[in-house]
Amino acid sequence: MTVALTWLYAPGDRPHVVAKALVSGADVVVIDLEDAVAPDRKEYARAATADLLSAPQPVPVHVRVNALDGPSAARDLAALAALPGVSGLRLPKVTGPEQVVRVARTTAPALYALLETALAVERAHSIAAAHPALRGISLGEADLRADLGVRDDAGLDWPRSRIVVAARAAGLPPPPQSVHQDIRDLEGLAASCARGRALGFLGRAAVHPRQLPVIERAYLPTRREVEEAEAVVKAAEAEQGAQALPDGRFVDAAVVAAARRTLALARRF
Repeated sequence: MTVALTWLYAPGDRPHVVAKALVSGADVVVIDLEDAVAPDRKEYARAATADLLSAPQPVPVHVRVNALDGPSAARDLAALAALPGVSGLRLPKVTGPEQVVRVARTTAPALYALLETALAVERAHSIAAAHPALRGISLGEADLRADLGVRDDAGLDWPRSRIVVAARAAGLPPPPQSVHQDIRDLEGLAASCARGRALGFLGRAAVHPRQLPVIERAYLPTRREVEEAEAVVKAAEAEQGAQALPDGRFVDAAVVAAARRTLALARRF
């Protein structure tokens, strides 16, 4: 199964932007019916998205529906959940596991929960473990910043780590990072991705195609990392049990598993 590193958002009320996103090279295209769409454009966005996704698409397409506690979400789910072009549904502003369970009982696609409040972060593991249909969780950092009154990234380090731990504890893949809002700041994006990778994230959401190669470079293993992983796997295949490599690195089952993940990621192309 291909590991997704880039998740490109496109507003549902702008079909021409969605069309460009589908050929942008993003691993997953996320059609947004929520924050990117003005209230008086919701119905048009839903109809345009349903028309597009009535047929399979060349890349996986997820739809971010409207907030589950509002009237639009039910209409979104009724119109889109069963369409052949929908690979997943992204549920915004989830605050508890019961919301995931309620959606999972009535829809077929894979679900992804966005945690955007302090309460959601506190309940991260219960949300992540809510239902087998839930395939991933991630932070909605813009809303979370507002909820916490955070002014810089340091204030988000704990919520970010909390999400990574909750996802892995529930058996879900490492979460992707939230979007980097400044589409011109590619250096800042690269630095932020490096920090996210260090915290345990894998891949990132994007709001413009120019961000995609920066995210890929940040999250794909370097040549040195691949070489080191190959050495670990080779040593493990040659001799069972814990051992030390000639360069002094200690190798045990956990190190071997991490090396195999690195090689799988390197082979995704």
